[in-house]
Amino acid sequence: MTLPKLRLSVLDQSPIAEGSTPRDAFANTLELAQATDAWGFSRYWVAEHHGSTGFAGSSPEILISHLAAQTDHIRVGSGGVMLSHYSPLKVAENFNILQTLHPDRIDLGIGRAPGSDQVTAAALAYGSQIGMEYFGARVADTLAFMSDDKPMTEALHQVKATPHPNIPPQVWLLGSSDQSAALAARFGLAFAFAHFIEPDMGFDIVRQYREAFRPSKYYGVPKVSIGVSVICAETQEEVDYISASHKLWRLRFEQGRLGPFPSPDDALAYPFSEVDEAMINRRPRHGIMGTPDQVKRELEEFAMQYQANELVILTITYDQKARLRSYELLSEAFELDRP
Repeated sequence: MTLPKLRLSVLDQSPIAEGSTPRDAFANTLELAQATDAWGFSRYWVAEHHGSTGFAGSSPEILISHLAAQTDHIRVGSGGVMLSHYSPLKVAENFNILQTLHPDRIDLGIGRAPGSDQVTAAALAYGSQIGMEYFGARVADTLAFMSDDKPMTEALHQVKATPHPNIPPQVWLLGSSDQSAALAARFGLAFAFAHFIEPDMGFDIVRQYREAFRPSKYYGVPKVSIGVSVICAETQEEVDYISASHKLWRLRFEQGRLGPFPSPDDALAYPFSEVDEAMINRRPRHGIMGTPDQVKRELEEFAMQYQANELVILTITYDQKARLRSYELLSEAFELDRP
């Protein structure tokens, strides 16, 4: 099967490099958003993490407003808003305001994961007794508020989310599990699968979504994007050097130490033990790393396997210039249509 021209988008977790600050991370996020806007990328999604010293973005809505005001063409959205923490009405109002300010440029990506530890999640809920078992109801009510329909929760039938834009934001359900896929199919939403989190079961999960999809007022047919981790550089030597950081970061992640992103020099000097190596290697390789021709070939094969015509690229490097260059090389390799 021949797919339409592959679209590339961006997922930015606003990583904090060792020796830098959250303010630096946000400046890098803006710089990358403006660059990928000029390079022809389709979307720019920002993530939600709480209580993290490694990722700066705890409020996607605020970042989206900041980025959309300083870009021209690229769609800007959440990857994602962790709806389990929040009132559907407030989420609908936030994104309706964003869409009113930036017509037809805003995406609401909804996530199920907490993006935090359990204590922080409890602080975000602040006494609410509504558990994850009601997540589907939260999604239904959010969609109703955004579409000016009656919410599923009967007690809220008289409530309206204001303002109400002429064109609502695009809504995606994000996830790395069959539960998320089932919800996206049930509500007739687009589904963004996080391959960089769960690479093993992805094909089955996306297939289940397509088979169970129910056409809706939002989408008539299934719509899929795949989130994939990528590092692209002009030579293999550069790729090996830049990606060295990931090995040390991965070890710290497996050890529960989620701090700032280490430098390649620190990673190359680190004395990894056999136990460390086993801990790092117990999970499969998640990303695609290589020169432009290599990465383009692998991404095209990857998209063909998933039967997806949009890939959402996550690139984390210690050095901002290397991250920018990675996205620029992808834009050139795929000959993206620049505005």
